[in-house]
Amino acid sequence: MKAELIANIIAAHCSGDESSFKTAVEALAADEDKKGNSRVSSMLLDAYKGKNITLMKKPEIGQPAGGGFAVQSAGGSSFTPRDKDSLLELYDIVHSDISLSDVVLPENQRKLLLQILEERQNNSKLAKHNLPPANRLLLCGPPGCGKTMTAHAIAHELNLPMAYVRIDGLVSSYLGQTSVNLRKIFSSVGNQNIVLFLDEFDVVAKRRDDENELGELKRVVNSLIQNIDGFPRDSILVAATNHPNLLDPAIWRRFGRVAEVPKPGKQEIGQYIEDFFLPLMDEGPRPRHVAALLGLSYSDLDTVAKNAFCDAAMRGDDRFSVYDLLKQTYLARKHGISDEEDYVRYMLASGCSQADLHRGSGIPLRLIKSVSKEMRREADYD
Repeated sequence: MKAELIANIIAAHCSGDESSFKTAVEALAADEDKKGNSRVSSMLLDAYKGKNITLMKKPEIGQPAGGGFAVQSAGGSSFTPRDKDSLLELYDIVHSDISLSDVVLPENQRKLLLQILEERQNNSKLAKHNLPPANRLLLCGPPGCGKTMTAHAIAHELNLPMAYVRIDGLVSSYLGQTSVNLRKIFSSVGNQNIVLFLDEFDVVAKRRDDENELGELKRVVNSLIQNIDGFPRDSILVAATNHPNLLDPAIWRRFGRVAEVPKPGKQEIGQYIEDFFLPLMDEGPRPRHVAALLGLSYSDLDTVAKNAFCDAAMRGDDRFSVYDLLKQTYLARKHGISDEEDYVRYMLASGCSQADLHRGSGIPLRLIKSVSKEMRREADYD
């Protein structure tokens, strides 16, 4: 009898079915209690609930406790499932400290997120009409523009843990295993109040009519759709993709809310500079400086500011200059200064003074003045 109960626990673990796993643990605990082993019974139940217990023997180094399950402390203890072959965890539990005020977004997208949060935090108006609050959000946009940060902010504002799905664990080279992993993830979080975040969503939600893809992809997408349809209302599913054009049409119908997270425009860049750059700069930027940053993502802006501050620190300065900022912006686009004249043109057009350019770059003032005159002649001609 005991061997059968243990076999049930192992089978539930391998399938990732949290409900079956809980039932199997409780059955084994009840069996031990019936035999008079009340202490063992209590240990089994406490271990499942994530309570601290004294083990007879510690697991060896490199051996995951609980036979491959990592005990988490988010939102009531749960077990993080793993890929059967690689033993990689399928998601990480994250407790975010990023608030929505830390995320710079276009106003219409900010309003959409605020509405989603309001529906979740105060759903009495919806409940009167038997309407559920939104619990599926798709974030689309280029890399480095804040999709992941937005997911973190949603979890923080709702005071919920976030299950951040690991693509390296989810996608398996073994036939059918990716679908099994998806089922493990959705089953594992099904009884928790949590934000489930699927980044790089197009990897598992790709169009099924792609002639270059094998039948395995179709099975994965079918499995994903079924799991999304069964996703509980108390939790929130957030998915993010850099390639919305690759998503299967049926996936779009599963998401009631879609937010575009584009590259920042002038207004967003201006706000970003004001919020995050000004404390590190020796003077405030002007409109031409802001315009020079157009086309960069938020991730690019962070890199530019960090590199500009490094330049200043190496000089012994506590703040970086407009020249440092514009220089690093040029390098972010060109990945080097191979053409001095092109560099001078860019810097002057972006609002860098001739004196600052000469002092910062060491380029002869004669060349800088010559390029400046040529630029004025071209402007007059136009």
